[in-house]
Amino acid sequence: MYTITSGAKQKVVLHIPNTTFKVNYQIVHAIPGRIRFRIPLLALDQSYALRLENLLNNETHITKVRINRNAGSIAIHYRPTQNNLIPSLPQLIQDATCSLAIEHHHHEHHHHHGEDGFKVPAFATLMALLKLAFPIPTALVASTVAVAALPVFKRAMASITRQRKLNIDCLDFLAIVLTSFQGNLLAPALLMTLHEVGDTIRTRTAQVSDEGTSDLLESLGSFAWVEQDGEKVRVLATSVQPGDKVFVYPGEQIPVDGKILSGEALIDQQKLTGESMPVTRSVGEYVYASTLVREGTISINAERVGSDTRAGASIRLIQQAPVYDTRMVNHAAQIADKTIVPALIFAGIVFAATRNPVRAASILTLDFMTGIRVSLPTCYLAALKHATRHGVLIRSGRALEKLAQVDTLVFDKTGTLTKGDIEVIEIETVSNGISSQKLLELAAAAEQRLTHPVAQAIMRYAREQDVRILPRGKWNYEIGLGVEAFIEHTHVLVGSARWMERNNINVSVNSSYIYDSRMYVAVNGEFQGAIVYTDPLRLESSEVIRKLQDKYGMSVHLLTGDNKHRAIAVASNLGIPLQNVYAEAFPEQKAEIIRNLHSQGKTVAFTGDGINDSAALAYADVSISFGNASQVARETADVVLMENNLENLLEAIAIAQETKQVINQNIGLAVIPNLAALGLAAIVGIHPLAATTIHNGSAIAAGLNGLRPLMHKDPAVVM
Repeated sequence: MYTITSGAKQKVVLHIPNTTFKVNYQIVHAIPGRIRFRIPLLALDQSYALRLENLLNNETHITKVRINRNAGSIAIHYRPTQNNLIPSLPQLIQDATCSLAIEHHHHEHHHHHGEDGFKVPAFATLMALLKLAFPIPTALVASTVAVAALPVFKRAMASITRQRKLNIDCLDFLAIVLTSFQGNLLAPALLMTLHEVGDTIRTRTAQVSDEGTSDLLESLGSFAWVEQDGEKVRVLATSVQPGDKVFVYPGEQIPVDGKILSGEALIDQQKLTGESMPVTRSVGEYVYASTLVREGTISINAERVGSDTRAGASIRLIQQAPVYDTRMVNHAAQIADKTIVPALIFAGIVFAATRNPVRAASILTLDFMTGIRVSLPTCYLAALKHATRHGVLIRSGRALEKLAQVDTLVFDKTGTLTKGDIEVIEIETVSNGISSQKLLELAAAAEQRLTHPVAQAIMRYAREQDVRILPRGKWNYEIGLGVEAFIEHTHVLVGSARWMERNNINVSVNSSYIYDSRMYVAVNGEFQGAIVYTDPLRLESSEVIRKLQDKYGMSVHLLTGDNKHRAIAVASNLGIPLQNVYAEAFPEQKAEIIRNLHSQGKTVAFTGDGINDSAALAYADVSISFGNASQVARETADVVLMENNLENLLEAIAIAQETKQVINQNIGLAVIPNLAALGLAAIVGIHPLAATTIHNGSAIAAGLNGLRPLMHKDPAVVM
């Protein structure tokens, strides 16, 4: 028997071999015909929300489904006579995770399959070690070494026949053959094992592919209300066609680009254009996909849909961006290209002079590659784990490597250097007028229960100032203009300068807040003052910019879609040179500015959080975003500041630069012992087993040194 209890928490567990998904949900309320669940996964996973919505819409007894992803909730309307539907809803919540689980299971299977290359050399090493203590046939051990060496031989031959050059695999295979023919089977087995360890770790530093859930166009809106045969029908946003009449209601995301046919709305364009303030749009004006309707209801003639929208164009720019190997650069392979021929010539000269194949084999064994191939990937992987502990997700080894080289940092403004939320910063009053406390009291009373972001900011400020909220009498609100209300028989107007002008009220203020915005207040037909509001800087922004410029010597730039006055004001407050400020930039212009900086020989990192930033993120050497950024920005970013704090950017840079120092140490650990042994091998000779001990010992020492980033317990940067 299934009983609905409001507020009771339930868990649904989906079992797939080796994979378990738990979907937490809470029943917020339930009445006959309607039930609301809070499911946190809805806010985190767009694809899960779409799957759940489709499953529910396929149920014949369900009449309406409404998902609020921002709140992580879903309201389900069903025929009141079908209460037996309720017990099946948890199963549907479970079923919506199936494809996600299958994708995860497939990824795990593929990942383990990729580790098979390590098993054969490890087994050959074990057999060679056992032979030292037990009478294992030499032929058996040799055959395991031969099987382990087969992939090395194939790669070496492919390099010679296809690329017409010698590579590190050629050197490896030659050393394996020479040492094996001398009866030393442990040396080649251990050599191959260490190489596989390094290559496996290197692969693990690659950015994980999200092919199963990376359809970025989904982030432009999941559904749309379209007029069909005189009725409003809810369809997937991807099925809207040009010419369709689309309806958008308060709290919904606009799914298309087009002109407004009817209605008026207050639209938040921050994620698309970077504008910190909502704008009012009415009949005949253009609106864009991915923007949010805060107030009002509009109908739109769909002109551009899907990838043809302005937001879709940003995604196309991402898809056209250069694709990199997301693993860190294979330094061993790079060095091998330069050293393999000299190593072979040197070994040949020694053999010609001494006629001693043992000395020649020792020289080939004493390469510098193994230590580098093992220690560098180990160091990168340790650093990636270390960064995660400090709230920074660095997606790939390449990103960590490039972050240590960055000399130019470009920031978006809204939501990146600023909070992205409106706050009241000052109450201005006229001389001989009412007090600032009374002005705030009347304005808050007039603005109460309105959803406009400025109204909400005024209410927050009033509560912070312990201002009492008076009851509101008759009132009238006009979108984009202001509100008129009677507060205890007092006539109050709160709104824009246009609102005051419409009501024949002259406004005049003298203030140092030149670039900030105002909500004007009039009482009984007389102008009394203004409430100044702004999108304030993050608390940490000033210190972060100062350290980037002074401590790290970086060139800092500001790149925003917001207007020039606000951009200059923010740059001035943060000490960013005005010649490094770019304002009113569309996504394609942002990408072009990043490309221009890159063409000047700079290593560029870009930090942003909106759809309008995604193209610039894609073209930067290192892209940085926040855990609460738009889906497109998060998926595009190389580095994600999961705690939504810019201080963590300093931590990431410090970790990257420290990792670079450790890598230089590891190169020394790998090169110096081998170089000394190489001299001995050339002058007086050295046994291949001794050469192998020095060679592999230095590789292991360098690998252990590469784990140092994991030993840190304190943050890399103290603010």
